[in-house]
Amino acid sequence: MAEHRIVNGLSVDVEDWFQVGAFEQVIDRKDWDGLALRVEDNVARILDLFAEAGVKATFFTLGWVAERNGPLMRRIVDAGHELASHGYDHARVFTLDRRRFANDILHTRKILEDATGTPITGYRAPSFSIDARTPWAHAELIEQGYTYSSSVAPVVHDHYGWRDAPRFAFRPVADAELIEIPVTTAILGGRRVGAGGGGFFRVLPYGFSRWAIQQVNRRERRPAIFYFHPWEIDPDQPRVADASVKSRLRHYTNLRRMTPKLRDLLRDFAWGRMDEIARREAQGAIALAA
Repeated sequence: MAEHRIVNGLSVDVEDWFQVGAFEQVIDRKDWDGLALRVEDNVARILDLFAEAGVKATFFTLGWVAERNGPLMRRIVDAGHELASHGYDHARVFTLDRRRFANDILHTRKILEDATGTPITGYRAPSFSIDARTPWAHAELIEQGYTYSSSVAPVVHDHYGWRDAPRFAFRPVADAELIEIPVTTAILGGRRVGAGGGGFFRVLPYGFSRWAIQQVNRRERRPAIFYFHPWEIDPDQPRVADASVKSRLRHYTNLRRMTPKLRDLLRDFAWGRMDEIARREAQGAIALAA
């Protein structure tokens, strides 16, 4: 049964199979243009899937991808979805200083806006890499006119995580309009667990994600924030033999099951764009203590 009273945030992190954090040590950025580009076909399939389900979503897109796929960016917007920034080339925010971060988000925003003529107001950091190490990141987003970010994972994880961040929407800078909307976590055995999509959704049984979203919607009366990647619906993508066993297991497990699980998810809950979630959540967003 769909959760009609709570509209959840549906998002796609638009990056190709070779641009993921799991492969950043074995695939050099300078080699990207020589690799098979599969993101256009995968996003087209996602657009068809969303149209079939009658849902709208936000596509957090790398500037590198948008540069090479202008017509696809226009197709996303023309279908009624939101286009938002995912940075230029998937550099994690905590690997940058403020100046380099500022240049990254400015450059990416220009690419996206030039491709579609649509204002870009949302941002998601690659690998949810805004955390306690980047106290200047939200301030820079505010300075550049962004209205929301969905860049925080309030969990402990080996690749990312801001353990002490709030679980739901908050204002990271007092008296500023920008709100941060963390990816969803659930409470299991008194502990926070990641439950907002990505590998958690693909690897674990669908029942876990359904339970977690129901917990957030029914018990806490808040929207869930869900994300996935175009490569996750692509079981025929190239294999990266040089990656670690752990990285390969994370990346390739259950790729063939992803599309049917997404259809179940889109059917069982109500979904909307992240900018719409941000507008509603802004009314109750807490201020982050200094």
